[in-house]
Amino acid sequence: MIGKTIYEFRKQKGLTMSELAKRANLSKSYLSNIERNLNRNPSIEVVKRIAAVLDVEVDIFLRPINTNEVQQEMDQELIDLAAELKETGIQINEYKTLIEFIKWKNLKTSVDEN
Repeated sequence: MIGKTIYEFRKQKGLTMSELAKRANLSKSYLSNIERNLNRNPSIEVVKRIAAVLDVEVDIFLRPINTNEVQQEMDQELIDLAAELKETGIQINEYKTLIEFIKWKNLKTSVDEN
């Protein structure tokens, strides 16, 4: 997960999200989406800019990760999300509409960033 790696290096360097975003010429919200893995596929150009600011090689972010660990994290996140959704009482089709809006917004933001 590239976002987790970026987050960890940013914290090691003692940078705030705002500082990294400014130095890498990115919006703070776009960087936040990357770090939270809402945007899992930033362009290589964006990754290069982040790597330059963090003073690390780009390939650090592109290395394979432990897929079993990632799968377990994702499974738990889905279980937690399903429990939260069930508690709200909102119908599933309402969430589908919200998800489509978020996808559209992220796509628009990504296009605007480039």
